[in-house]
Formats: sequence, structure tokens, C-alpha cells
Amino acid sequence: MRTILRDFEKIACFVIFSAMTLLGFINVVVRYLTNASLAASEELLVNGFLLLTVLGAAIAARNGEHLAVTLVYDLAPRWLRKLILIVSSVLAAGLLAASAWFTFELLRNELATGTRSYALQLPAWYYSAALPFAFALVLFRYVQHARDEWHNRDATEIPLV
Repeated sequence: MRTILRDFEKIACFVIFSAMTLLGFINVVVRYLTNASLAASEELLVNGFLLLTVLGAAIAARNGEHLAVTLVYDLAPRWLRKLILIVSSVLAAGLLAASAWFTFELLRNELATGTRSYALQLPAWYYSAALPFAFALVLFRYVQHARDEWHNRDATEIPLV
């Protein structure tokens, strides 16, 4: 159970990517054999890519592998690095919380208006339901990483000043 909680986003990415690969392969085979394509596959693949991207961001956030420019941070003394870590973490957490909130509002709007998808005519909220939770997961993983960075900096870093 601990492994599932620790690696939830990795497992979800594997399942989503595998399903997308299978769907894409089936679409190519059907197109090759019949000269027709599965129009709904584009809708499913685009929404799968969106969810896959956000869950991939959660993996990167937990491992501290997001793109960063660290020139100023690397040249700063330790006390200033702590301040930079705090400010950047608060700003990133605010952005992720806003993303979770706005995707939740999108979900509420789709539920209220009864919007349907263009190809399958499914309720559009089916595709949006996981997004607020995925952004909340990115936020949670980012906070985990920031906490780890805060505690690891004192013991492992040699001050520049």
C-alpha cells in the first residue's frame, strides 16, 4: 500500500500511457486496413496527453527535476538560499493551488452547463474530473520536495561565504 501511495502518479502514468499507445496502435491498424479512422481516438488521446502531462509534472515535482535557472541561487550565501527557497516555494505553491482551483471551477462549470465532448458526445466533465486532483497532487509533491530541500541544505551544503 505504501508503494502505491508513494508512486501513485508513476502507476497512473504507466496505465494512461499504455492505454494511449494501444488506442493509437489500433487506430493505425484500422486506418491501414479500412481507409477510415476512429475519429473518437483523437479526443481520447488529447485528453489523455493532458492528464499524462500533469501527472508527469507531479513526478518531476517530487524529484526536484523541474526546469530551473540556479545561477543566482548557486552564487548566494546559505542564508540567502534559504530565503530564495522560501520565496520560490511559496510562489510555486500559489500557482499550483490556483491551477487546482481553476480546474475545479472548470469541472463545476462543465457539470452545470452539461457540456458534451465533440466526437463521442460524452459529458465533458469526464475528461476534466481528474485535473483538480492531479494539480493538487503536484502541489503536494512540490511541498514534499521543498521540505526535503529545506532539511537537506543545512547538512549537505558548504556555505560560499
